[in-house]
Amino acid sequence: MPLGAQQSLMPTDELNRALPSWVSFAGEQRLRLEGFSAGAFEPGNDEFYLLHRFRFSMTLRPATWWRIVAQTQDARVWGGNIPHAPPYQDTWDLRQAYAELGDPDKSHAALRVGRQEISLGGERLVGISTWTNVSRSFDAARATFRYRNLKLDAFAASIVVLRDGQIGSADAGNNLHGLYGTVSKLPGGLTLEPYFLWRLQPHDVAESGAIGNLDMKVSGARLLGKIHGVEYNTSLVFERGHLATDRVDAWGGGWLLGHTFISFAGTPRLAVEYNYATGDGNPHDGRHNTFELLYPTRHDLISLSDQVGWKNIEHVRARVDWKPGPKWIVTPSYSAIWLADAHDGLYNPTGLVVVPRVADGSAGRWVGQEVDLAAQYSILQGTQIGAGFAHIFPGTFLERATPGHSFNYSYLQISTKF
Repeated sequence: MPLGAQQSLMPTDELNRALPSWVSFAGEQRLRLEGFSAGAFEPGNDEFYLLHRFRFSMTLRPATWWRIVAQTQDARVWGGNIPHAPPYQDTWDLRQAYAELGDPDKSHAALRVGRQEISLGGERLVGISTWTNVSRSFDAARATFRYRNLKLDAFAASIVVLRDGQIGSADAGNNLHGLYGTVSKLPGGLTLEPYFLWRLQPHDVAESGAIGNLDMKVSGARLLGKIHGVEYNTSLVFERGHLATDRVDAWGGGWLLGHTFISFAGTPRLAVEYNYATGDGNPHDGRHNTFELLYPTRHDLISLSDQVGWKNIEHVRARVDWKPGPKWIVTPSYSAIWLADAHDGLYNPTGLVVVPRVADGSAGRWVGQEVDLAAQYSILQGTQIGAGFAHIFPGTFLERATPGHSFNYSYLQISTKF
């Protein structure tokens, strides 16, 4: 080993060095204590519980142009009145298992078939949601094509439905198909990502209560880049189609500006963002105007508390990412939150109702304010410890539609890769 070189501290690195070059192993595990008080903004609705997740993966690369990947996962929860089921628990499941021809990051053409992760639009559209104890994967076929600064992903996928104690399986007819393009290295360092997605879901419920199928076309684009040290990122999403007898007509958007102050100690990065997603003012008119989530990340898309999702929302956030030391990162943030439509409800990042609609709109639009603080410290190579706290100050809507108590969320986590 060259003088001054550091030996890896990861045990699988030692194992992989002793194995043939075409086979390798990797693992990770995570332990997190988390909890909340005043769930649903009700006093005494408190929960604290312990989450553990273990993953182990194997990669076979018989040739430079193809590989096989398999990953198993064991996720468990202890304490509280938390369901021993996904997304908290899924004991010994097959999370990934796919074959890949070509390199999707380098080859002119590549194909990946099998159980796999999919991430699109910065995880606003489709994400891995690795924060959750049981993060998602898809049974999919995905082809990637590249030519100079152009890239196109074409895929057909079904989300893997997890059941504790069983191997996850795709839900028949519950599909997501799409084309996702990337045009990079445009003038000014601009990257443009246009896309068209087709969402199909059986046995959904219309406003009338009729059971039918969701057939929704999702189109839009993401634009990101940096000009004179100021980074920008904007997304626009349009949803059209039918849900049983209802017509789907909704849209959402997100806009972000950020700047890193390299002359300041710790090179703080300040980001300001605005997010909007339509709501539905009339649940009986046969028009579905509430923006529907696909499969975004379930954590910190809007705020750290994960009580507010990108659905019937108007949201402003200021966030700072600061490195006070070489192994530290500290992230304080502030959010102001409104409902997009006072006649619709408040939804969480999974799209589920947190606070039901007040039909006459008398509770108003003002949801409230949230302050967050998260910190992470790197202990050793591949090992980090983190902690965070979120507090929601109820606004008019929460005070009138719920008991109106402040919501708190906190966590302490240690994770390692090996």
